[in-house]
Amino acid sequence: MEKSIKNIGLLKGKVLVFGGVYSNLQALEAIKNLAFADGIFPENIICTGDIVAYCAQPKECIELIKNWGIHCIAGNVELNLVNDIDDCGCNFEDGSRCDIFSRQWYPYLKSQVSDDDVNWLSTIPEFISFTYADKNVAVIHGSYFNTSEFIFKSTDWETKEQNFKALNADVILAGHCGLPFADSLKDKVWLNPGVIGMPANDGTPRVWYAILDDSDGFNFEICALDYDYKTTANLMVGKTLPQTYKETLETGIWDNWEILPEQEKGLQGKSIKV
Repeated sequence: MEKSIKNIGLLKGKVLVFGGVYSNLQALEAIKNLAFADGIFPENIICTGDIVAYCAQPKECIELIKNWGIHCIAGNVELNLVNDIDDCGCNFEDGSRCDIFSRQWYPYLKSQVSDDDVNWLSTIPEFISFTYADKNVAVIHGSYFNTSEFIFKSTDWETKEQNFKALNADVILAGHCGLPFADSLKDKVWLNPGVIGMPANDGTPRVWYAILDDSDGFNFEICALDYDYKTTANLMVGKTLPQTYKETLETGIWDNWEILPEQEKGLQGKSIKV
């Protein structure tokens, strides 16, 4: 069944791309300040979904995104909130650590957002397309076929190619997996800017985003972002949230490797070079 894709037309100039806010208001404020300092306007800013999740301030993050007026797609968390489903939709194996943690943070999230918040989330498209530097660009969360699908750099190209064909895209901007990377073959580019709500398992508290630049064709840079992670971590104390995620904010190390392919498992604690 063909899915609905919102086309936002032609974009020019620098474009800021980020995702996985995960209810981390301090990181969201930092990326907004960066955009303002760089002169990047809301119409050139794209969020790849999961505005809300693990951290303590989901309602505040929804309000900031809504008032900022940027482009945003729905991640699996938003889709499940809108559909009033009682889990985050990541399809974790029953009894796994990720499954156990989601049973803590997802009910907390549902308790913090209002009907008005959920109604606004229901207006967010699942996919976006636009033209940039003479290329067809598509924005997805996990994959076109499954919003919760984890696609990493090591994921086989055939899986990625199916998405390019389905979306008629030259460039795909994706989210969900939590790690920044770029992968390309011939004239196709799969770009995941990483997330701003949690570190990228590299042993530092920094988070990640990307900048597209059309000043000389299609170019991009994946960048690290420093922010006030100590406040984010402290706000999780005393709440029904996984405290191991608080520790990840501080150490930059993921608690477990359940979702990671072997190649990505070997990168834990190593400096990210993009």
